[in-house]
Amino acid sequence: MRIKKVSAALLFALIVFLAASAIFTDLPYNGVINAQEEVVDTAAQVKSEVVGTTSSPAAAMLGNPYLIADIAEVASPATVYLAVEWPAPETPYRGTVPRYRDPFGFFDFFIDPWYFYSEPQPQRSQGTGFFIDESGIILTNQHVVGNRGEGQTINVVIDVPGLKEEYHAEIVGSDAKLDLAVLRIIDAEEGTVFPALELGDSDAARPGEWVIAIGNPYGQAFDHTVTIGVLSAKGRKISVRGSDGTLKEYENLMQTDASINPGNSGGPLLNVEGKVIGINTAVHASAQGIGFAIPINVAKDVLEELIETGAVKHELPPLAWLGIWQRNLTEDLAQRLRVVDTKGVLITEVVSGSPADKAGLKPWDIIRRIDDVDVYSTDDVAAVMSEKAPGDEILVTVYRSGEIHLIPVTLGNMPEELRTNR
Repeated sequence: MRIKKVSAALLFALIVFLAASAIFTDLPYNGVINAQEEVVDTAAQVKSEVVGTTSSPAAAMLGNPYLIADIAEVASPATVYLAVEWPAPETPYRGTVPRYRDPFGFFDFFIDPWYFYSEPQPQRSQGTGFFIDESGIILTNQHVVGNRGEGQTINVVIDVPGLKEEYHAEIVGSDAKLDLAVLRIIDAEEGTVFPALELGDSDAARPGEWVIAIGNPYGQAFDHTVTIGVLSAKGRKISVRGSDGTLKEYENLMQTDASINPGNSGGPLLNVEGKVIGINTAVHASAQGIGFAIPINVAKDVLEELIETGAVKHELPPLAWLGIWQRNLTEDLAQRLRVVDTKGVLITEVVSGSPADKAGLKPWDIIRRIDDVDVYSTDDVAAVMSEKAPGDEILVTVYRSGEIHLIPVTLGNMPEELRTNR
């Protein structure tokens, strides 16, 4: 009887064991291993997707922490230091007024100021440029090197293993309106190959993408300085006043917060592909982190013309022109001229052959009225002229030697050379 109970128990245990075996045998043997492989595969897929997005600047730098260093290593040898010297002027200057500096401190060029002394001194500037062709063609700003025929010498300092440290260059072409200049190395040995940067597409650049600036802030002591930032905006417009009082108007500039300083003028602004998308040109003097660059596509559009002809022919719109130099009539000036009030503007010079000259306007005339508009300042004259066109006739009321004269003037079209820095 006891044997039967044991046999029954063993039989029951055997049945349970076989049933359990059957259940676990139906499960995949490698179920847990497959789950681990699935996790590994998912991680690899995620990693692959992250690496695959390196076309964006941020992801690119995450994927390669040395991306900026790699770009700088390639671009720095192609970036050059420029030292320019003009002969001493025949007429001595007085004061210490920088040549290219906004007196209101709003915008400055990236260029060390030229200081004028009581005794004639050579005029100097320094800035940055970069090779765009292996034969020794350099792109920079016109305000760094000036124009052809000014007698200046241009020294180009480079840092390229196997090449000389210093060369001389000449101006191939320049344009003040666009603030562009093309230089050529003139004393390189035959067969010399210079490192050149690839020009990118500034139209494709987007605000928010990373940019790299390379240049010589504050001169050669800090040459090949590399800074990074973002492209802050596009299509900016600014004005910079030169020492002659004229305003240089810039349109469609690229704005960046990459750290740039005097001496960076003419240096490259690069994207994360190492291609030039801009030429560093101006900096906001009263605020940090605001600099401006000329879009490289502007340069690309005129490079061939600059190299072949030395200049850029601009299609200028008609602009009404009177042809006088004028100044506001102050109380002190009015007393010296013995006039009873300060109404009007004083003609200080009449351009020879201009509409004003042909009509009979003279220096020391005081313009009191143009047509039916009373004139109190030069702004009033400018406002009237802005609404006129070449060929229009105006009636100018002037005070001359105690008498009032009504002088009709037929306006002309402002010559191109007088619009250079407009």
